[in-house]
Amino acid sequence: MKEYFFIMNLKQKLEYHYKVFDRTKLEPDPLQFLHLYKDEKDIEVVGLIASIFAYGNVKQIENTLKKFIIVFDRKPYLFIKNFSLIKDSKKISGIKHRFYSEDDIVKLFIILNKEIKMHKSIKQIFLQGYNISDENVKSAISNFSNHFLNSLIQAFSEISNGIKFMFPLPEKGSACKRMNLFLRWMVRKDEFDFGLWNEIPTSKLVIPVDTHIARISRSLKLTKRKNADWKMAEEITRKLKKYDAEDPIKYDFAICHIGIRKLKF
Repeated sequence: MKEYFFIMNLKQKLEYHYKVFDRTKLEPDPLQFLHLYKDEKDIEVVGLIASIFAYGNVKQIENTLKKFIIVFDRKPYLFIKNFSLIKDSKKISGIKHRFYSEDDIVKLFIILNKEIKMHKSIKQIFLQGYNISDENVKSAISNFSNHFLNSLIQAFSEISNGIKFMFPLPEKGSACKRMNLFLRWMVRKDEFDFGLWNEIPTSKLVIPVDTHIARISRSLKLTKRKNADWKMAEEITRKLKKYDAEDPIKYDFAICHIGIRKLKF
């Protein structure tokens, strides 16, 4: 009976915060940059890039992504599709982000250019490694990251630690926070998220675990784990399914921003 009341009380709080955090509270968040665009291909490209650069403090992330928005000149998909080392590398000269070097960013854009020309969209690359019978998106993330890592190795022989960090692997223990964040944006549909990839059920998504999600989830008894790794992400997601079995990570934005803004849950 005690557990029942705890669950009902927590569900009430989760639903309350989910509703309170509406579009008026979007900023600061890398997701704000996706909402600058209407075309699905633009949203996908900006979404992947925004998620790859979504580490560090919010101000750092914002500053870097603002630079990219200027470079893209309102047409991110076309910029990447037509990216030329000779013609365009000067446009991103001097852009760095924590331990991503300018060279890492140039190589990322070269590979995105190659892959988009070959597959037409980021969704098609992801879906070729996704299996509907899997419990969640773990294998699909691994396949997606390996696809890009292999493409980068083929093109450049050796890749930096910065490039490896861009494409995390859950089997190596990574919580894959940035990749799970990208999938949340693409798969879920509400006033924050875009729901462009309806081939993937929201029940297959895994929560993007950062320090805020990890800390608050421990306090809410959604996890007992100490390390913010893939196992923690799965454990929190399983617990959240008690509160919404079909869309467990809908609470992600609210929980994360309660942490960022230092609010009380």
